[in-house]
Amino acid sequence: MRRKKKNVIQLDNQPLFSNKFLLKLLWPLLVEQFLLFAVGLIDSMMVASVGEAAVSAVSLVDSIIILMINIMAALATGGAVVVGQYLGQKKDEEARSASDQLVLSAFLLSMVIVIIMYIFKNGIMSLVFGDIEADVRHYCDVYYLIVTASIPFIGIYNASAALFRNIGRSNTTMKISILMNIINVTGNAVLIFGLGCGVEGVAIPTLVSRIVAAVAIYILLRNPQLQVHISKKPVLKPNWGYIRKILKIGVPNGVENSMFQLGKLILLSLIATFGTSAIAANAVGNAIAMVGCLTGMAMNLAVVPVISRCVGAGDYQQARYYTHKLMKWTYGFLVVGSLIVWFCLPLLLKIYGLSDETAELAFEILTINCFSVIIIWPLSFTLPNILRAAGDVTFTMIVCVVSMWIFRIGCAYFMGQFLGMGLIGVWVAMIIDWAVRTVFFIARYKSGKWKKGAVV
Repeated sequence: MRRKKKNVIQLDNQPLFSNKFLLKLLWPLLVEQFLLFAVGLIDSMMVASVGEAAVSAVSLVDSIIILMINIMAALATGGAVVVGQYLGQKKDEEARSASDQLVLSAFLLSMVIVIIMYIFKNGIMSLVFGDIEADVRHYCDVYYLIVTASIPFIGIYNASAALFRNIGRSNTTMKISILMNIINVTGNAVLIFGLGCGVEGVAIPTLVSRIVAAVAIYILLRNPQLQVHISKKPVLKPNWGYIRKILKIGVPNGVENSMFQLGKLILLSLIATFGTSAIAANAVGNAIAMVGCLTGMAMNLAVVPVISRCVGAGDYQQARYYTHKLMKWTYGFLVVGSLIVWFCLPLLLKIYGLSDETAELAFEILTINCFSVIIIWPLSFTLPNILRAAGDVTFTMIVCVVSMWIFRIGCAYFMGQFLGMGLIGVWVAMIIDWAVRTVFFIARYKSGKWKKGAVV
């Protein structure tokens, strides 16, 4: 490897991916992430018409649902890395066999999760939410019962979408996402404003839209003309050779994601002690903060097929080349996105119709978030995803879990409760966690130890 100038990697061979390919992969992912934000924003504004108690309930239950969805997403990432590395080795048949096992694993795991969530519903809610107001608890019960049923469909969708991205067909998942969100928003409007429903008016369309998306993407993935596809007849027999490879990536990633979401649940219990205003401001803050990170989250999805193929091909020079390129793109996108969000904050908060106290608190935490995203978000989130795509998942898991418990949770209780900073202290602790993670991920990448993590 040779360098032409500082921070620019000069390749010895032709690049594996053209800018055209990268943009074709990325722009549908950007659309998907924008739809995710827009529909989430519309959902929260619609349920806000029911009252702040309903907004709080949806936010609280979603924190549990997201924990389970993150487990499924971790499995999908594991499958995507394995399939991507097989494709990098030009072993298309093995990639297709691994794809069958990924979809099977996603379905089985999601069913286990749903059964556990229904059996232990009361215990889970009491443990996570503690003593909350009666109206908030009622809305939580209704929303939980309906939305939990959508988890298996999200599992199938995530696994299938990851496979489409591996072959550069993210436009397919984008189209399905558009359909899913049209069903969701239309259903919300009809049930909430047309029929006067409460939180069930948000929950039922969510369930229906996820069922439709899962069925549609599963059918499309059975197309034998795709470079990576699944068998037309469902594969019901586990192949532990492939599953072990998937789990080698998926389990550490799942532990990391689960611990991350568990930490958020613990912090929600802390935030709940600050009152309904803090709960609502946190819910709105999370929804709006997402838009500033949309491009970064899209990039996190895009780096997996790119880097995993480079690693599968054994070309670490290309892996470093695309790491530098995609990190620069991520920084550029996030600067624009975060600044737009910050300038639009007064308008966005006004749309929610929050009380003055809640709106002021939301503005403060979002200001902290926007400028922190610009500085350290790519190094804290996109860089570790690059390491995961190379198979270096154990290190990222340890760093993320330890940093979260010590800095995100520990500092949140210290600043939020002990120092009396309330919700602002919780959000400052989050930024401290990002900064600590960044130091370790940069050191790991520079050490080159991530090059030893290939799984196939």
